[in-house]
Amino acid sequence: MKKFIHKISAVLMAMVVLISTMSFTLDMHYCGNTLVDVALFKEAKTCGMEQQVSNSIACPIMAKKSCCTDKQLTFEGQDELQNSFDKITLEQQAFVAILYYSYINLFEGLENNVIPFKEYPPPFLVKDIHVLNETFLI
Repeated sequence: MKKFIHKISAVLMAMVVLISTMSFTLDMHYCGNTLVDVALFKEAKTCGMEQQVSNSIACPIMAKKSCCTDKQLTFEGQDELQNSFDKITLEQQAFVAILYYSYINLFEGLENNVIPFKEYPPPFLVKDIHVLNETFLI
């Protein structure tokens, strides 16, 4: 059980570091006010309603503004990670040492099964209290 908890916590910590340092882009394509496509890490697909820009100079009046818009949301990851433990204060070192010592002692078993009341015999039974009070465990 202890190994399983350690593996789960290691995977969760790795995922937290990965997600906090990763940056990604969310690309959205709107046709008018309607959201047509959303893409993560790549460009969104268009709806096909874009106006074709003509190269002809003869008809500049025909060129209209397209009703489609593209929006990009960029989420930047964290770049400032502490790679070394050179700048840890004395209080932080003491905290880590105490935490490690107390955590290791939680799972350390005893070599012998110690019974603290081994040398003391139980008291003599004068009256059977369960029968007198008529309380029986079922």
